[in-house]
Order: sequence, then C-alpha cells, then structure tokens
Amino acid sequence: MSFASLGLSEALVRAVTERGYTTPTPIQAQAIPAVLSGGDLLAGAQTGTGKTAGFVLPLLQRLSQEHRPLPNHGKAPIRALVLTPTRELAAQVEESVRAYGKHLHLHSMVMFGGVNINPQIQKLRGQVDILVATPGRLLDHVQQKTVDLSHVEILVLDEADRMLDMGFIRDIKKVLALLPKKRQNLLFSATFSDEIKALADGLLDKPALIEVARRNATADTVAQKVYPVDRDKKRQLLTHLIQENQWFQVLVFTRTKHGANRLAEQLSKDGIPALAIHGNKSQAARTRALTEFKSGKLQVLVATDIAARGIDISELPHVVNYELPNVPEDYVHRIGRTGRAGSTGEAVSLVCVDEHKFLADIERLIKRKLPQEVVPGFEPDPNARPEPIQLRSQEHQQRGRGQSAPRGGQPGRSGGKPQGAKPQGGHPARPGGPRPPLSHRSGGRHQ
Repeated sequence: MSFASLGLSEALVRAVTERGYTTPTPIQAQAIPAVLSGGDLLAGAQTGTGKTAGFVLPLLQRLSQEHRPLPNHGKAPIRALVLTPTRELAAQVEESVRAYGKHLHLHSMVMFGGVNINPQIQKLRGQVDILVATPGRLLDHVQQKTVDLSHVEILVLDEADRMLDMGFIRDIKKVLALLPKKRQNLLFSATFSDEIKALADGLLDKPALIEVARRNATADTVAQKVYPVDRDKKRQLLTHLIQENQWFQVLVFTRTKHGANRLAEQLSKDGIPALAIHGNKSQAARTRALTEFKSGKLQVLVATDIAARGIDISELPHVVNYELPNVPEDYVHRIGRTGRAGSTGEAVSLVCVDEHKFLADIERLIKRKLPQEVVPGFEPDPNARPEPIQLRSQEHQQRGRGQSAPRGGQPGRSGGKPQGAKPQGGHPARPGGPRPPLSHRSGGRHQ
C-alpha cells in the first residue's frame, strides 16, 4: 500500500516521500481515508504509531481542495484547530503541518504559554489557516479577542486522554462553545477511559472508530526489563548501566520535578551529560535541552511525565523508569517514547521495594510479567522494608486516572505549591470564574 493509494494529492505524497516515508503505518492507512470522507473520527493509537501524519495529511488535503471561505472583515479565517496538552507536542504537530504542507498554499502557527503573547498576537493578524494550540494560551487569546474561532471547519483533539489527565476538560468545553456547530471532529487518544468515551459521546457525530493496538498494550518493538535495586543505589546503578553499556540518547523518567533536577545534577557529576526538562523550566531551557538531546549532543534527558509528552525522536534507543509511575497508564506512555514507527527500543525500570505495588499494577494493566535481572554488585537487600512514597496530591492522582479537576490544579504551574494543591480554606486554587488579565497573573503558563 502507498500513500497515493489512500487518495492523497501529488503535492502531499511528494512531501511525505521527501521525509523518507513510503508505506503508511496501520493508523495512517485507516485514518487518512476516514478523515478524507469528511466524517467524525475516534481513533485509539499508541504514541509512536504515526498518528500525527494520520490526521495532518488528510486535514491538509481537505483544506487545500475545498473552497476557501471569504475573508472575515478583510482577514482569512482560521479553518482548522488542533488542541494538544503540552507545548512540546504542539510544536511537534505544527512542524509536521509545515513539513507535509510545504507544497501547498496553506499557513499555520503554533500557540502555547510560557512565552511572550505579543508575537503570537502579531502573527494572528496575518493569514492562519491551521492553528495548533494548548488550551490555556488559546483561551488567553480568546479573552483578549485576538483570535476568532467562528469559522473552524476541522477540530482535532490530540492525546485527549492526557488533556483530561491534566485537568483541561473545562478549557476544552469553553473552546468548543466558541466553534461553529457544523464541523468535522477528530479525537485521538492512547487509551479509552470512561471519561474519554463520555467526551467522545458529547463531541462526535456517528464517528468512525479506529483502534490499531490492544488497549493499554505496550509496543512489541520495545524490549522491557526490570532491575531490582535498593532505593539508595538507584543512581549508582543508572550510572553503571549507561557507562557499562555505552548508552546514548537515554530518556529517564522521574516522578517529580525536584527529583528530575537532582538526578540530572548527579549524573553530570558522574561525567554523564544530562539536563532536566519539566514544567517549571523556562520555555527556552526546555527547547534547548530537547534540541541538544535530539541532535545527540546531550546523552541523558531527565523528564517528568507531563514534560515528556510530545517528545518525538526517531529511533530513540533507551527509556529508563528511574522511578515507576503511580498511575500505571503512564508507564505505557513513557515507554512509548521508544520503539516508534517500527524501530526497536529498550525500556528498563529500576524498581526498589517501595515500588512493588506500582509494578504489580503495571503488569496487571499490560497483562504480562516483566522479566527481571539483578545486576552483580547491586543486589537488593532481601530484608529491606518498604517506605511510603511521597506522591503528588490526592486530587492529582485522581486526575491521572482520567478525572477532571479545577483549572487551578493544572500540573506544571509555577508558584511552588504541589501540583493540584489547594490553598488554605479548602477552595480550589482558581475557581472556574473570569480569567484575570495576563499582566495580573503571577508566573507564566507551563503548558
């Protein structure tokens, strides 16, 4: 099967070929014709399956072939809106739009928080056919009346499960209220929770349903292994594995931002170039770390779950769970960073006695026992007793399982409070009332 056989135009097939792709992945083979038909779509696809091209290519084709609406007050309207949960994913999707649309006369832009809003306002004054945005910054523009969504023809919710995990359901509903009733809706999610089904029921009209992998399955191209180790020997074991096996381009996951910072500093002291990436880092620091990691200059990138969403590196060889996630679905998302689009990868987990329940939950979810290997010199103490693990607030744990929460509990906000924390008095950190002007807010957005 070729891309041309799916009904794509010569200009799009040429752009795909120039990117080095010749054969569509299973999600692309099913999603492209479904989107071209003009109907709504609910697609379940793990990260790394090529889903971005699965909606970007037919979206570009539909917009390029259909008659462009007349300018609104002298300005061409925004025709497609793609919502993503994180900055990195937004930037990645918009880069794909530009790459695949290079031979078309369509214009796109990306919009997210953590950076100056004024250049975005300036760009919105020109022609923008396709807008890729995070929900919070999009609503900032709505409040300032700098964006008009009344002519959107196609809406894409990318990684909808993560948007619900991060408490964006209220923002999404606010955005939906600004869109025309008649439009095409595309919803992509790695998992199908009850909350995702409820969102789909309210959003989609007789959607085509595509599910290219078993729910919550891990990719067959990823070799998974557990290294049992005492909690105070984890960092030494990680250093040993990286140096002994000469690993390069290693993506390491921690549960907290503080833990990511500390581990990156320790690895650097061990002679392993490492940087941390998380919501409290400036956008410039996040971009620099990601650029150096993608180019191979940076050996190790230490990340939290939210910051790693959207990291797309072809043939990323190694993912390490330095700390297991307390939400088992996050394990699937984490190791999905490697073994992408048919390439092979390795995912290892350093597991101490405190995390045995987390490991059992993960194995129950993926329906398989993970092989274990004890590294000589790092044998765990058989008499070690588990200690409580400091998790983020109860509210965030619930949200990690798909429940929505007040906007004030969004992960990654600055201000020093635990993610999802409430101020004294028990009220949400920010009610769903009027949004204060940007100049009156403390800290920047971390979407």
